[in-house]
Amino acid sequence: MPSDTTQPRRANVTRALPLAAIAIVAVAGAFLLGDALSFETLAENREALIAFRDSHFVATALAFVAVYIVIVAFSLPGATVATLTGGFLFGLFPGVLFNVLGATIGACVIFLAARRGLGEALAARMEASEGQVRKIKAGIDANQWEMLFLIRLVPVVPFFVANLVPALVGVPLGRFAITTFLGIIPGGLVYTSVGSGLGEVLAAGETPDLGVIFEPHILLPLFGLCVLAALPIVLRAVRGRKED
Repeated sequence: MPSDTTQPRRANVTRALPLAAIAIVAVAGAFLLGDALSFETLAENREALIAFRDSHFVATALAFVAVYIVIVAFSLPGATVATLTGGFLFGLFPGVLFNVLGATIGACVIFLAARRGLGEALAARMEASEGQVRKIKAGIDANQWEMLFLIRLVPVVPFFVANLVPALVGVPLGRFAITTFLGIIPGGLVYTSVGSGLGEVLAAGETPDLGVIFEPHILLPLFGLCVLAALPIVLRAVRGRKED
C-alpha cells in the first residue's frame, strides 16, 4: 500500500514534466540548432522562401507563426532571426502582427509550464508566509500590470526571464498574455522594420545592424514608455509613505 507521501510526490513530478521537457528541448536545441537558425541559412534560402510565400501565402504565414511559437516556447536559438524573417517575408505589416502573435503564444506556453511546475506551489507558499516575504508578494500583486509592462519594454530583460518570473509569483494568464502582446509591440516594430529591408542587406552579403534599438531615436521613446509604466508604482509608493 503506498504511503501518504507517494501521491503528492507523483503529483509534483507530473506537474514538473512540461517544464522539464521544455528545459531538455532548450538544451538540445542550443547544441543542435545553433547554426541552423542563422542569417547565413536565411540568405541561402531566401529565394525559395519568397517563391513559396508568393505561391502559398496563408500556408507560409501559418507555418511561420507555428515555428515562432516553438522557438519561443522551447527557448530555442534564433528568435531574433525569426523576427527579422517575419519582416523580410511579410513586410512591416502584417509581419509585426505575425511576430508578436507567435511570440505571445510561445510565451504563454512556457508561462503555463512554469506555473504548473513551480509557480502555483511557490505563489501559495509566498501567500501563506509572514513578514517580509508576504510584503514582497503583496507589492508584486499591487503593481502587476505596471511590472509586467516594464519587463517587456526594457530591452535588457531577457525574454525567457520575462516569461518565467510572472509564472512564479502567481500572475493570471490573461494579464500575462495582454501585457506580453502589447508590451513587445514597440520592440517588435523596430526589428520587423529592420527585417523588411533585409533583402538588400542579404543580397549584398552583409548582416543587419541589430544595434539600431539602442539608437537615441529608438531608445528614448522606449524609455519614455518605461517611465509611463513605472509612474503608477512610484505614485503608490509616495502615497503609501504619506499615509504611514
